[in-house]
Amino acid sequence: MSMAGNLRKVTNLGTVGGLRKVARLARRRSRVDLSHPARSPLGSSVVNCVVYRDGVRAPAEGSLVDTVERVRRRGHGFVWLGLHEPTDQEFTGIADLFDLHPLAVEDAVEAHQRPKLERYGETLFAVFKTVCYVEHEELTATSEVVDTGEIMVFVGQDFVITVRHGRHGSLGPLREELESDPQQLAKGPSAVLHAIADHVVDDYLTVIDSVQSDIDQVETDVFAETGARADPGRIYQLKRELLELKRAVVPLTRPLEDLATRPIRVVDPEIQAYFRDVSDHLLRAREQIAAFDELLNSILQAHLARVTVAQNEDMRKITAWAAIVAVPTMVCGMYGMNFDHMPELHWRYGYGMVMGVIAVACLTLYRGFRRSGWL
Repeated sequence: MSMAGNLRKVTNLGTVGGLRKVARLARRRSRVDLSHPARSPLGSSVVNCVVYRDGVRAPAEGSLVDTVERVRRRGHGFVWLGLHEPTDQEFTGIADLFDLHPLAVEDAVEAHQRPKLERYGETLFAVFKTVCYVEHEELTATSEVVDTGEIMVFVGQDFVITVRHGRHGSLGPLREELESDPQQLAKGPSAVLHAIADHVVDDYLTVIDSVQSDIDQVETDVFAETGARADPGRIYQLKRELLELKRAVVPLTRPLEDLATRPIRVVDPEIQAYFRDVSDHLLRAREQIAAFDELLNSILQAHLARVTVAQNEDMRKITAWAAIVAVPTMVCGMYGMNFDHMPELHWRYGYGMVMGVIAVACLTLYRGFRRSGWL
């Protein structure tokens, strides 16, 4: 019987005595392999459950309880249990088996947590915000650019429990990559924690590169010939999505610094050097986000300036044409007065002369406005 075949029963029991009952039931049930990268065929929140010894994936034998006891009895190896959006009832048995703190369990089930690192006795609890770039044909004022999720990680001396929330951030490819490097995986659960942190931060940089393409497109549109008529809602939308990305990246700085510099029992000293590298990548991501934020502010100000300039140009054109039209209006207004004695009323060429004066005055004004750039 597989170790994970009884895991659904484990998640529905709240006591160790109940967990041992599952071990007895295991002998009467058909084998179900939950170590496959696909979602559990039982329909529970379990995605994967694997034992590693000396960096090599070991065959699953017996129930989860028996396997954990066997790992602890041998004093080497660890269990990696992967969950996706578990309910409180599903997580209760697992929390009892691994002696997880209730506060950490509540955070893992409820989600919507800030990135953080906490220690509860011999267990380390880390929260990472995952991000994913949302593809779109054209950026609009309502386009979703960044989608976020969460990965919670419980790390002990002989176990790693990952709890994933969201539609993305699958750890299947990461597991396969780790299994291809047994020497690194042999360093224990902290190697898995580092791999997850590195994977999350690399996703930050990937999303940042994609967001930069959107920013470049908006910048090009603003400074194009029709930039004054560009939709400012797209700029505000990018700033909102960038803020969502910032909420995922910035709070992770302190946890990574602690993992890289502070001695933690469950973290192998050799792994701390790798955390320093991840921290450097996170710093790069923070700097790029800050630069994007400043750039978007500049783009928005440039857009508003172009709108103002376009409005001023329109007003100058309107003013210039109003001045030109004022000349014939004034002359014709004079001759529209009902007086008996007006000069030049009975001149034979008076009409032609007046029209000529109007034409010359209007042409002079037009050339003057054109020379000064008003028309």
